[in-house]
Amino acid sequence: MNNASNNANRSKICRYFFVPQSPWSYLGHARLVALAKQHGVQIEVCPFDLGKVFSVSGGLPLSKRSPQRQAYRLLELARCSQALQLPLNVQPKFFPVQGDAASRLIIATRLALGVDVALALTDAIMRALWVAERNIGDEETLVQIANSCELDGKMLVKSSDTASVQAEYDRNTDDAIAASVFGAPWYIVDGEGYWGQDRLDFVERKFLE
Repeated sequence: MNNASNNANRSKICRYFFVPQSPWSYLGHARLVALAKQHGVQIEVCPFDLGKVFSVSGGLPLSKRSPQRQAYRLLELARCSQALQLPLNVQPKFFPVQGDAASRLIIATRLALGVDVALALTDAIMRALWVAERNIGDEETLVQIANSCELDGKMLVKSSDTASVQAEYDRNTDDAIAASVFGAPWYIVDGEGYWGQDRLDFVERKFLE
């Protein structure tokens, strides 16, 4: 039996806490999906409210960070984009932007169509913001992005505005707080947390244990 089969039989789970408006989530998203597929790991899709997490973790929204930190963030984004060979506008037209509507759309898609479709839509939403400079806080834009993934955008956006979807979004946020998450993306494997797309090498090592 090969390693991939061995790993698949272990049924490892990676809880993937992210916000679709995060450039760091975007930079790590495709790699996480590829690693999970390679090693037979299941991904739990957990978009959450980073603002609420910041309120208890001491994190600051970008606009309230010092000029030095803001400048270094732009430098690091450019470096990572180049190193990973992923296109990225470090200062897109529609940023900062609220990610709640996009997060709920991702949740509604997972509930209706499963994890793989939700992950593909997540990739499309992130690319819309960070590559195409589209407004992912706009409902009609989200409809169009979902449609571009050959989904029923209007139906999914409508279903995202329901109590059950909001309840899961709130639950993801509560779970993030309970797990001491303080940034995005955040990966949890076998109860161990990893912060940032630059920790995916360690995440992969955990997949192999």
